[in-house]
Amino acid sequence: MYPILRFAKEMLIWRRAPPLGPLDPHVSTHRCWPWDLDPWIELNNGRTLTLYDLGRIPMAARTGVIGILRKNGWGITVAGNSVRYRRRIRGFDRFTMVSRTIGWDARFLYMEQSMWRRGECCNHMLLRAAITSEQGIVAPAQVMQAAGLSPESPDLPDWVQAWIAADGLRPWPPALPALASTDPKDDLPA
Repeated sequence: MYPILRFAKEMLIWRRAPPLGPLDPHVSTHRCWPWDLDPWIELNNGRTLTLYDLGRIPMAARTGVIGILRKNGWGITVAGNSVRYRRRIRGFDRFTMVSRTIGWDARFLYMEQSMWRRGECCNHMLLRAAITSEQGIVAPAQVMQAAGLSPESPDLPDWVQAWIAADGLRPWPPALPALASTDPKDDLPA
């Protein structure tokens, strides 16, 4: 279940916070609750992705992106991510989340988020997001101009550029292995 009450709490807490520049970090503190746990009593890897919304969306509000999206009838969607897990977050642990936009290219905004506990990074995510309209993807430079900011992105770090290049090599749609099921009710291509 989506943590709608926690999300509402975060939006309420940060609604009057000072605005952030487009590349400034948003720092928030959270707790790992029993419903966030996997069978090994640690933060579930899928729940980690969901909890990152609790940092990313308030960050977007504080940078003014949410207002620009509403004004123009645009949306935002996750278009890809990569997460590195290194330390466990266990039940009832408090952790700090850092969320920031790194830059953009012709199609996507790139953000990084991390969760920290006792001064150690527990996990780190690189995320690619697309601004969408009824006509398709809106160029991030257009979004920045609508916000009264420079359309020029800072240089993306080498590791982000390498991820973009590697992801570009990945086939889409993926090739499926030979499947044993030939049930016509399956939603898989023949």
